[in-house]
Amino acid sequence: MTNYKGYFIDLDGTVYAGKKRIPAAKRFIERLQKANIPFLFVTNNSTQLPRDVVKNLADNHDIHVKPENVYTSGMATVDYMNEHRSGDASSVYIVGEMGLKQVILANDYRLEADHPDYVVVGLDSDLTYEKLSEAVLAIRSGSTFIGTNPDTNIPKERGMMPGAGSVVKFVEYATQVEPIMIGKPKARIIESAIKKIGLEQSDVVMVGDNYNTDIKAGINAGVDTLLVYTGLSTKQQVAKESVQPTHQIDSLDDWRL
Repeated sequence: MTNYKGYFIDLDGTVYAGKKRIPAAKRFIERLQKANIPFLFVTNNSTQLPRDVVKNLADNHDIHVKPENVYTSGMATVDYMNEHRSGDASSVYIVGEMGLKQVILANDYRLEADHPDYVVVGLDSDLTYEKLSEAVLAIRSGSTFIGTNPDTNIPKERGMMPGAGSVVKFVEYATQVEPIMIGKPKARIIESAIKKIGLEQSDVVMVGDNYNTDIKAGINAGVDTLLVYTGLSTKQQVAKESVQPTHQIDSLDDWRL
């Protein structure tokens, strides 16, 4: 096994399966902590703040980490905005939930619907036609269009509900403007995570259960990948892919640091 200096880890399907615990994931995180190996939970979820993710892990899965261990697509979005900020660009219109709004507004951006510098579109459970209309009008007038992540669906108790990508696609279709997409499987969230963790590209590995998001994000960013078969992807599906994960395991217990 390669001795990686840092780990990027998916959440749902890798660390837990909905409300179900994955005991091997808890042991894996504790092994990383004992070895003082830095890690980030890299998640497409833009609706929650790091403290919310930490609370869920502690309360429901007995996994105890710090907010500094969490990197959401919302955080990656604002990092992208900050890195590409030009002049006094500081206004933003956000279609999204409070977690996304808080992380953006905490970086000295102000909410504005009339000709904002940026329009950020993510998952919004209180989505309305008016919110979408404001986003469309702003983008058509020249605002930079950013999508938090391309997830078409998210698993809920009721079934596969519309994800952030579905909302982004509505706005894209109405504007005929392709968004700057941040989350997995795009490379941008991994590239930002590399900067955040402070390691070299060759020193980190992306760990996940979904070939089409987690593994492709690693491949697109040029980092090694570790696919664990505890969630969405199956061995039969992955075997058909032209680019294989760097590593494949059945359980995180099988991985030696």
